Amino acid sequence: MVFFQLVGTVMALGAEQMLTSRFGPLGLLCLFLLGAGFRARDTACLSAGAVVFVLLMTQA
Repeated sequence: MVFFQLVGTVMALGAEQMLTSRFGPLGLLCLFLLGAGFRARDTACLSAGAVVFVLLMTQA
């Protein structure tokens, strides 16, 4: 159980570093919206985060 938490944390930090370094503040906003929507089980936040993510991917 602890191993999976550690791996999840490392992967989340790695994804955050990649998005903030490559996509700047919008990447950070995307991660925030996706994380907040997932934790709160709010589909509006998840949808907004997904839209920002798709926009970032099409821009790159």
